[in-house]
Amino acid sequence: MHPPADSNDPTVPSHEQLLLAVARRRDQQAFRSLFRHFAPRIKGYVRKLGADDSTAEELVQEVMLTVWQRADSFDPALASAATWIYTIARNRRIDRVRQERRPELQPDDAVLDCEDAPQPDRQVQDAQEASRLRAVIGGLPPEQAEVLRLAYYEDKVHAEISAERGIPLGTVKTRLRLALGRLRRAFGEGA
Repeated sequence: MHPPADSNDPTVPSHEQLLLAVARRRDQQAFRSLFRHFAPRIKGYVRKLGADDSTAEELVQEVMLTVWQRADSFDPALASAATWIYTIARNRRIDRVRQERRPELQPDDAVLDCEDAPQPDRQVQDAQEASRLRAVIGGLPPEQAEVLRLAYYEDKVHAEISAERGIPLGTVKTRLRLALGRLRRAFGEGA
C-alpha cells in the first residue's frame, strides 16, 4: 500500500482504508504509511499544546503505538482516521499533563507515616460510605454506571469515552450529569 496522496486518486488508499488494513490484517506497510504521514503532524500538534521536543517525541511514539494496538476500535462511520488519531494524541497529552502535575511521593515523607492512619471508627464509616456508594452506583441504569466508571475510575475524558463507546459526546455528558445527580441526592447533597 502506498501513502495517501493529497489528490482524490481512487487508486491510492485513504487514511481510513490504511487504518482498517492495520485493524483487519495487522498490515505493517499500511501502518508505516500512516506513521510517515501522521508522526510529524502529531509532533507539531502536541508541541502546540505545550509539549517540549522530548515529550513530543515520546507522545508521538505512544500515540502511534496506540494506533497500532487499538486500530480495531476505529469506526469510519463515527470519525475520520485523522480525527480518531488526533483525539488519541490530545488525550495522551492531557494524560501527560496530569501525570506531570502529580507530585512524586518520597518514601520518607511524613504523610506516609502509618502513625497517622485513620482511626478505627473512621475506617468503619469510610467502609459504610463505600458500600453505600457501590449500592447507589449498582442501582444506576447500566449506561450511566458505565460512563461514570470510565470517567472517574478509569480517568478517561468525555471525548475518549464517546469515541470508545461510539456514542455522541452530548450523550456521554448527559449520562454523567444524570448519574452524578442521583449520587448527590443519595448522599443528601441536593440536586
